[in-house]
Amino acid sequence: MRIVAGKHRGRRIAAPPGDTVRPTSERAREALFNILAHGRFAPVPVFEDARVLDVFAGTGAFGLEALSRGARFATFIEQDRDAREALAANIKTLGETSRTRILAVDAIAPPRADGPYDLVFLDPPYRSGLAAPALEALSRAGWLAPHGLVVAELAAREDFEPPDGFVSLEERRYGAGRLVFLHRSE
Repeated sequence: MRIVAGKHRGRRIAAPPGDTVRPTSERAREALFNILAHGRFAPVPVFEDARVLDVFAGTGAFGLEALSRGARFATFIEQDRDAREALAANIKTLGETSRTRILAVDAIAPPRADGPYDLVFLDPPYRSGLAAPALEALSRAGWLAPHGLVVAELAAREDFEPPDGFVSLEERRYGAGRLVFLHRSE
């Protein structure tokens, strides 16, 4: 697996052994970042100079891609020890230790935020039903900026109802998965 674009373009990132982590494919990440850069969500790329939160981070591919493309800072939430070790190695390999933080916490019970994040990526295990509860918990704990954008990656046919206070803006399917773009309701 590689970083698709930006200053780390082409650099490899590692995944932990086994099947506990399902990294977002390079193709889906490229499509996602094209939407974030050229889509209807902002007049400038959403990730540019953004504080990014990568939840159920796994390898950290989303947050690291965002940093490669100009994000200011990324926090990664990941409970699995093997995934955190791979993530930490990826951060070190890319030389991004000063612009990142890893939290070994449950996304359903996160600590109070250190400040709001502009772009949030949720990638729970497919069909786990964790996206909506995690989004609610992160919102209550102050992780989401009022103007922020949330992208949830779910199984293509997985049921998902945005939690109260959020509205789905758009959905895109990529193979076995789909990306749901959300923001706070007005």
